[in-house]
Formats: sequence, structure tokens, C-alpha cells
Amino acid sequence: MNGHKVSLWRFFERKPWRAAWRRFVEGAFARLFYGRPEKPGPWHQCTWMGVPTLKCPLDLWIYQEILWTRRPDLIVECGTAYGGSALFLASMCDLLGHGHVVSVDIRPWAERPRHRRITYLLGDSTSPAIFQTVRDLAFREGQVMVLLDSDHRCNHVLRELRLYAPLVSVGQYLIVEDTNINGHPVLEHFGPGPMEAVELFLEEDGRFLADRSMERFGLTFNPKGYLKRIR
Repeated sequence: MNGHKVSLWRFFERKPWRAAWRRFVEGAFARLFYGRPEKPGPWHQCTWMGVPTLKCPLDLWIYQEILWTRRPDLIVECGTAYGGSALFLASMCDLLGHGHVVSVDIRPWAERPRHRRITYLLGDSTSPAIFQTVRDLAFREGQVMVLLDSDHRCNHVLRELRLYAPLVSVGQYLIVEDTNINGHPVLEHFGPGPMEAVELFLEEDGRFLADRSMERFGLTFNPKGYLKRIR
């Protein structure tokens, strides 16, 4: 029996089976971790300092690495929800002793955490008034990073990408979250979403490339969504 196990393992270690086996395992775990709309997975219970965060913890680890190496002066977050991710980003800025977070959401939530490094804006991220406010803040800062996590429909994400991409500084990141939905590999019936928007955007804007090295932990909610501005 042990001999059969060893032989099977060696079989899957061969190329191209190794890559196919890894994709299968990673996809299966991603679907288990994400869950279904009627029964969300463990990520839906993630909190930061007691505040619901609704992120993949491995992506948050990547975020702190980016903040440490890139040191943005301003982090623009489209999609606040409960404020957990804004608080996480502000907490990382506290550790760095540098940076500020502007978080935009269309829905009010009175219990969002207050922090001296967080500014909340209420409204549609693509509305002229909200974008003008964010752009004015960005123009006063040196290095700007952007995270998109609001309406996940393709058309909306593409509008955000076209609006906010020019605000991102060269060498900084424009992170499109939840590119894993619509079958990449979860929520296969969602319809065109962030991944499809990213693919359209990269075809038309040569200033950015998808940094796949940021997916090295094997589980991410943002496949092909870590867009680095290269020029």
C-alpha cells in the first residue's frame, strides 16, 4: 500500500501533472474557504481589532508587505463596508509612522471605527463630486495607492479603473479586489465582474501590469488583481 502511495505521489510530481494538481488543490481550497452566498466561508468571520473585515487574511499580509516596501502617503479605498480594512490599513500606517487612508462607500454605517489616519467619504466612488474630492487629496500627496472593492459588476469596476488609475503613482499598486468571483474560481454564476474588468483595462492601459508574485501564498481573493504601475 505504501508503495502505491509513493508511486501516486511521484506521478503527480511530474510536469505537467504537478501544475495541474496544484491548480486543482488551490481551487478546491479557495472554494471551501469562500463558501456560498447562502453559507459564506471562514473569511466572512474575519475581524481586525473586533471590526468585521471581510477579507482574505493572506491578502492582508500581502497588503502590509506592499505598505512596508512602497510607503504610500495616501491609500484610497473604494468600498468601506464595516470599516475593518480601513482600520487595518490605518493600523499598518501607525506602525510605519506614515500614511493616511481615504475610504469611500455609498452606504452609511454609524459604527465604523474612528481613527486619526482615516477619512470616510459617503457616496458613489465614480460620482464626479466624490472623485473630485479624492483627486484633490491625491494631488496634495506624493505617493498614492488605490484599492477597489465596491460594486463588483464589470462595468462599474472598469469605470473605477479608468478614473482612479491616473492617481496611482509609478511604482505603487492599484489593487482590484474579488477578481476571484465569476468562476475564478468562486461564484461561477455571478456574471462579468472584477476579473473581466481587469482584463479589459490591461488591454487598453499599458501603464500597469498584473504582478502575479503577490499571489505566491496560493490563496488570494485578488488573482490578477495586483496591478503595479510601471510607467
